[in-house]
Amino acid sequence: MRDFRWPPPPDGGPRTWGPGPGAPRTGRPALPEPETELVTTPHGVRLERLVTGAGEPTTLFAHGLAHGIATTRPFGSAVAGRKVFFQFRGHGRSDTPPGPWSYLELARDLRAVADLSGATRALGASLGAGALCRLLVESPDRFDRLVFFLPAVLDRPRDTSARPWLTDLLAAVESGDASAVADVVSSELPPAVRNTPTGWAYLRQRLDHLLRDGLAPGLAGLLDATPLRDAAALATVTAPALVIGCAGDDRHPAEVAEALAAALPRATLHVYDRPGVLWTERADLRDRISTFLNG
Repeated sequence: MRDFRWPPPPDGGPRTWGPGPGAPRTGRPALPEPETELVTTPHGVRLERLVTGAGEPTTLFAHGLAHGIATTRPFGSAVAGRKVFFQFRGHGRSDTPPGPWSYLELARDLRAVADLSGATRALGASLGAGALCRLLVESPDRFDRLVFFLPAVLDRPRDTSARPWLTDLLAAVESGDASAVADVVSSELPPAVRNTPTGWAYLRQRLDHLLRDGLAPGLAGLLDATPLRDAAALATVTAPALVIGCAGDDRHPAEVAEALAAALPRATLHVYDRPGVLWTERADLRDRISTFLNG
């Protein structure tokens, strides 16, 4: 594979070096981003929200740390009914109230959007999975069905593998240097995808959002937080749950997914055998999530 290059070529594909096709890449222009709205929660924090689809049920999707609506939408592509996506505090256009923040504040954000939207099902990815766990301790019967995608931490502090990534990303976003942000974001991609048109499209989307909206520096404090004191607190959650992990992901250890599935009375666990499942197992992941939530 050729090395990753930045900035991207103007034709939208990777700049290759040495012999090879050099004609401009063509294709349909990117669709405009859907219009989001700011909703005011009962606790006074305005949160960015996107509502798509129609009918019942309504499913809420909660994103991971330093991600947002755009990277969460693929989870709902085949899910029936109304779908609600939002940005936690400190992300996107959502407010950045004074910190420090814990998973209690994130759970409050999640609950508010769920209540305002009438959501009866929820999917939490990484950080969103932790916030969902925290909410369920106080309201174990809040949702009818639950999906946890790559939970990162439960009741034990996470290791330090995510710290350099987030520290570097926050610094790069603060600097406004697109190439610096791209260098950090590219680590989210499997090596085989980084220098492909699909990889460039993902980078462009992530950079557009991060450089436009920024990230709150207070997010760094969440790396030291845990959603729960004891995973046993989830024993009263009776809703069916799907827990998805993958082996070899340092930021989302499979052991966390296994512990969460063990703590939930009606959980089904699926562990993929390698990281990057959004790229390498997209069709299976889409089918697995939609089959569970549409059931």
